[in-house]
Amino acid sequence: MTAGTQTRLAIEGGSRAVTLRHSPWPITTDWEVARMEDVVRTGAWSWVGQHETTFCHDFAQFLGCSHCLCLCNGTVTIQMALQAVGVKPGDEVIVPGITWPATLQAALDVGANVVIADVDPETMCLDPQAVADAITPRTRALLPVQLYGCMCDMDALMVLARAHNLRVVEDVAHQHGSVWRGQSAGTIGDAGSFSFQRSKTLTSGEGGAIACNDEGVYQRAFALKHVGWAPGAPMTAANLYGHNYRITEMQCVLLRGGLSRLPEQIAIREENALRFAAGLKELGGPLQAARRDPRVTRQAYYAVTLHFDPEKAGGLTREQYSKALAAEGVGVGDPYDPVYASPLLNLADSTSPVPYRDPEWAEYYAGLRLPETEKAARVTGTTLPHPHLLAEPAYIDQLVLAVRKVDDNLTRVQRYYADRPTEKRDTR
Repeated sequence: MTAGTQTRLAIEGGSRAVTLRHSPWPITTDWEVARMEDVVRTGAWSWVGQHETTFCHDFAQFLGCSHCLCLCNGTVTIQMALQAVGVKPGDEVIVPGITWPATLQAALDVGANVVIADVDPETMCLDPQAVADAITPRTRALLPVQLYGCMCDMDALMVLARAHNLRVVEDVAHQHGSVWRGQSAGTIGDAGSFSFQRSKTLTSGEGGAIACNDEGVYQRAFALKHVGWAPGAPMTAANLYGHNYRITEMQCVLLRGGLSRLPEQIAIREENALRFAAGLKELGGPLQAARRDPRVTRQAYYAVTLHFDPEKAGGLTREQYSKALAAEGVGVGDPYDPVYASPLLNLADSTSPVPYRDPEWAEYYAGLRLPETEKAARVTGTTLPHPHLLAEPAYIDQLVLAVRKVDDNLTRVQRYYADRPTEKRDTR
């Protein structure tokens, strides 16, 4: 395809560039179906059963850590992990400006005071310098989020943690299988919190897990999720204020099946993500993949982290450019809102713990402005979700050609929107 005006864009009514399809998500096989039926018929549906025990063992081996325990979702895994590493009410926990609201909520719900720090403009992950500036005598823990298709600078964050005697709980909801300098994401800090929600690359519909190497952290987290009982047989009280945050055997059947396919899927996604990034780099257009840190020795992609340059797009907004891509069959999406401004996070509501906190402490989230967070979330950041990355290489090549089609006809896209000045923002 050459630059010019002869190609009719899909937003103008032309044919879409992407004709191939990626596989639907999630993926299951007859293995899960057969074992699910066995579980249903036995009635042994919960209480640390055979499938849960096996999955926890196998997932810990996959990560290269000493312990793994499953919980009902990836929000309570953050809550329990923070409590298990020693975070208490009134302690400060630092979280990034771009993350799903549950990261912040989990820390608030265990009584912590949440301090939100800016993100690195390349990775959209927690910026170590912003963390250093945010540390106070009350800071107790860091909560880095391994986001989309990038990892945090874990070397710098761990140096800060050691220097200030801080605990580190990694939010690894997006990074099942990423490796930083030979060490799995979720095992670098004091604990890792994984989500198995439906969209994740390892999923049971809902569910989560905590990974750790410290026996004491494991013992406390187990009791906190298992109504106060300590691990092992016979069951004994751990003298902790525990809840029922257990997972079911049916969910663990799905997790065992998914884990058996995960290494191959990680490799396919990684290869296709690099193929897509290389194609975008060759185009040299307004859409580019985030640079990969050489210390990331394996990247498990929840999504490819992408950057949009409005200047290279001739002044088009991200939403306008994304809509032109979507019409061609390239389904990119916006990153999360700044967490302090997310419409899903009404911290002033009576159901939130914030109105009942000490007013002399509480951070004024509504007035917070983090420049890199807001630029990435609202202007330049975008993502390509992981189901696209399990397709054949020919599909990835079609995505690149579709981007090229739009890039070669930017003036046509500009004219399209100039003729529709009142068109609403795309909310796909």
